[in-house]
Amino acid sequence: MKIHTTTLSPHWLASRRSLAARLPDFITLMKPRVMVLAVFTALVGLMIAPARPDPFLALLAILAIAAGGGAAGVLNMWYEADIDAVMSRTARRPIPRGSVSRSEALAFGLILAFGAVAVLGLAVSLLAAALLAFTIFFYVVVYTIWLKRRTPQNIVVGGAAGALPPVIGWAAATGGFALEPFILFLIVFLWTPPHFWALSLNRADDYARAGVPMLPVASGRAETMRQILIYSILLFPVSLLPWALGFAGAVYGATAVISGAVFIALAVRLARSREDDRRPAYRLFAFSILYLSMLFAALLISRGT
Repeated sequence: MKIHTTTLSPHWLASRRSLAARLPDFITLMKPRVMVLAVFTALVGLMIAPARPDPFLALLAILAIAAGGGAAGVLNMWYEADIDAVMSRTARRPIPRGSVSRSEALAFGLILAFGAVAVLGLAVSLLAAALLAFTIFFYVVVYTIWLKRRTPQNIVVGGAAGALPPVIGWAAATGGFALEPFILFLIVFLWTPPHFWALSLNRADDYARAGVPMLPVASGRAETMRQILIYSILLFPVSLLPWALGFAGAVYGATAVISGAVFIALAVRLARSREDDRRPAYRLFAFSILYLSMLFAALLISRGT
């Protein structure tokens, strides 16, 4: 009888390697590069709030938010192991590679999620914990399980999960809501589609092979570039609201104007680019990460001066 090694290898490898040796694989499951930016926006939300918990509770809140964000990443990789295996960008992730089994990833993600929510709720703020639980649920169930394989607008709706960390940070500090974190939510929400679609333009073949109807697959390159430009233009005035409403100073205002203009210029250049030229999409994607980092850093600096 012929034995298919692709069926046995994940469990066999998982049983042969110790947990300590596989620690980097479990960290990879948490999507640390994505998590860092989300945690930074949560930190800014916490730091600009009018009331702050003591330093120990603030640190505990940020660690819990980081763990919750990591849990969402783990559960995303657990559910998407089948499509990760057929996409060149994701084929070397721990589950498709066989270094972590799906059952281990599920257990790890659930433990992280429940632990993060419990710590945040018991030690810091019930509202912040509820928002963190909702964020994990929205990213895993609404975006990953329900929307991603069904609609090209998956990233638009699912982007709400990635936009909630500054609201969670604010709630951890104050125990309530306000206009300021809602505006930060809008900034990240409008930033997400052009950021992700710029990446997916150069990965359209991957998504098509996996059967994921990302916008470039479902609607084509031209429509994707048009949508990127629309969202980039919408983002510009919203990014100015913290300065216009007076809860951020001139440093932030100047940063928002200059970086927003560059963002739109890169989106225009992408819209005018040739179909075989991958560089404009990559440049916009790379700059979008820098853009959001600079914007929130400027908000933190401006608020502190």
